Amino acid sequence: MGAWFTREIVDTGRLRLLVFLIAFIAAFVFIRFSVRMIRRGVRWWPGDIAPGGHHIHHVVFGLGLMCVGGVGGLLPRDDTSAMAAALAGVFGAGTALVLDEFALVLHLQDVYWSEQGRLSVEVVFIAIALCGLALLGLRPLGIGDERGETLATWGSVVTLLFNLVATLFALAKGKLWTGVIGVFIGLVALVGAVRLARPGSPWARRRYDEHKLARAAARDRRLRQPVQRVGSALADLIAGRPTQGR
Repeated sequence: MGAWFTREIVDTGRLRLLVFLIAFIAAFVFIRFSVRMIRRGVRWWPGDIAPGGHHIHHVVFGLGLMCVGGVGGLLPRDDTSAMAAALAGVFGAGTALVLDEFALVLHLQDVYWSEQGRLSVEVVFIAIALCGLALLGLRPLGIGDERGETLATWGSVVTLLFNLVATLFALAKGKLWTGVIGVFIGLVALVGAVRLARPGSPWARRRYDEHKLARAAARDRRLRQPVQRVGSALADLIAGRPTQGR
């Protein structure tokens, strides 16, 4: 096990990414547990941090940890050192705290337990997926992989640009997960780019007539909404159900 870890994680330069991901997930699980205990008003949990009656959101602590981990991470010369790994963990924990209140930062109001607050959970899941794909050795748009780090051939350049354009098309069509995964796997982005757009996407609003919008809406109800319900149920299980009517 030790030899495998050294060969596959340390020697490939993925140690800091692994520590980042572990700390990210641990911090997200902890903070969601904490806010759910506070929401329930249990007596044995410490509760809010509110000096002078002013509630301090955990995004503030996340920003502090990101600054410490990010700036401190520039100092170690050895990427495989314990210090480099520890600082990557600090940065990962801070990133989790910040992204857990992503919706609050985006809307500049406390929407944590509203339907709008679901966005924070989605962003966290996306971040975990991206880190997981990178940890498996995949590289965004193929940049930096072992087959051609300098993009030496015109074929590599064309492939890179094609994957980038396909990813942008998929995102414009409202296919967030397809676009995100397509950053790492070009074929996924291509499928998202050529398929029918989601009805509320910028692409559909600007380019579809009523007939095509109806087709897109029907396809969305048939294929995406069942998956969305499962995803929402999983998010509620982990992060807590939003308050109804907000």
